[in-house]
Amino acid sequence: MRAIALGVVLLLGASGMADLRADSGAEPKPFHGKKSDWQGLSRTDLQISGISVIVVEPAKPLPGRPWVWRGEFFGAFANADVALVKAGWHLVYVAAPNQFGSPTAMKSWETVYEVLVRDSKLHPKPGFIGLSRGALYCMAWAARHPNRTLAVYLDNGVCDTKSWPGGKVKGLGTGNGSAAEWQNLLKAYQFANDQEAIRAKINPVDQLKPLAEAGIPLLLVYGDADRVVPHLENSEVVYQRYQQLRGPVERIVKPGQDHHPHGLTDPKPIVEFFERCLKSRGMTGTPTP
Repeated sequence: MRAIALGVVLLLGASGMADLRADSGAEPKPFHGKKSDWQGLSRTDLQISGISVIVVEPAKPLPGRPWVWRGEFFGAFANADVALVKAGWHLVYVAAPNQFGSPTAMKSWETVYEVLVRDSKLHPKPGFIGLSRGALYCMAWAARHPNRTLAVYLDNGVCDTKSWPGGKVKGLGTGNGSAAEWQNLLKAYQFANDQEAIRAKINPVDQLKPLAEAGIPLLLVYGDADRVVPHLENSEVVYQRYQQLRGPVERIVKPGQDHHPHGLTDPKPIVEFFERCLKSRGMTGTPTP
């Protein structure tokens, strides 16, 4: 099998994470790129080592410069994102489409992470927002880098690629699945065939132990009538397994709700989740990695 296991931890460079914010007295470098207004907030589109990145800055950043990292679909169902920025969090999105949280995507994320923490002085432990397939990116990061993860919020998240994009098209789940996206999955992970993809332990449902051992809080928001990413094959499996591992996990179930719309009409519980995690993990002031 040519795919690289998600559990392998890649170093961010010879200096390691401990050195990223060593110069804590230095001022954060400004974000240079195309400036625009997004939802009444300050947005910058920039390039980091050729990787497209979006940063939304709060008017008054919280101490320690905490941030949330959107896994996919920037701007979609974004009321929680907006509320967090207004509460003082930075918001970041790194473009790695059709990568399903693969090692290639994670290398791009690691490159961007290093620059944002070292130069922009963002906190070494971001929170993560994973809508639908965005969950694959967020959970892949958390499994590889539990010491660089504050908390993860998943919303109707894809937690097993056998369920989606596999599903009925591959005889692997109860959802319809997607033949085209299954082919994208094979390409992203360099799987030689379906059997390699099915056997591979690349999914959030299989990668929970390092998160639980690190005590990383999870918030699962999902509809119990999701026909695209069925909850019994995804969020419910994560919830049950994480409980068995004694990991901290919360859930908000939306009765009768399909895959869309994502999120909550009132994003307050999501904002409060991240705020609780920030406080409980002692991430105030100017922490060290």
